Amino acid sequence: MTYSHSAPMPRTPAPSPWLRAATFSGGFVALLFVIELIDTLLNQRFNQAGIRPLDSDGLSGILVAPLIHYDWAHLVANSVPLLVLGFLVFLGALRRAITATAIIWIVGGAGTWLIGGSGVHIGASIIVFGWLAFLVAQGFFSRNAVQIAVGVAVVFLYGGLFWGVLPGQPNVSWQGHLFGAIGGLVAAWYVTSHEREQRRAARQRPMPRDGMTW
Repeated sequence: MTYSHSAPMPRTPAPSPWLRAATFSGGFVALLFVIELIDTLLNQRFNQAGIRPLDSDGLSGILVAPLIHYDWAHLVANSVPLLVLGFLVFLGALRRAITATAIIWIVGGAGTWLIGGSGVHIGASIIVFGWLAFLVAQGFFSRNAVQIAVGVAVVFLYGGLFWGVLPGQPNVSWQGHLFGAIGGLVAAWYVTSHEREQRRAARQRPMPRDGMTW
């Protein structure tokens, strides 16, 4: 079939949100496996590139720490929650998901750098706890019924993870968990600012004399 120059060209259909969410979450986890494979071939050389608290040389770890894991068991333990929570995050608006992830990444890493204590902090659990807190909080900030339902479901599935923000577990970066979750709350507050402004404007709208809104 041919088209004249004046005829509108057919638009490429937008990808399904389900496919997009699966692509982003699955692609991220696949990237982590590739990085771990390279790290294994290099005799775990990447493990020293994580966050070194209060060390200027460790600041770069904020950017790379979530991509590095101590070993395969560490990566596998993070993979399932990354797939599930990442899918739910990216099922929403793409710009919102990317913005939220960036905030979680930076806040989680920076907080760990500030109070992380000794050692090198690595692992995507910063992102896991950030996405978890984000999914739980965004519905309550936006007052969106679907997002609230998702948050309740996430608490039912993964709520027990929140115990990981408490100190006391050996060889576990509770600081990364804590600040990842804080980053998730900050991200949820930030990306729902438009909805909150709309509610505020609706409350301030004057009521007509007959009591009906307009």
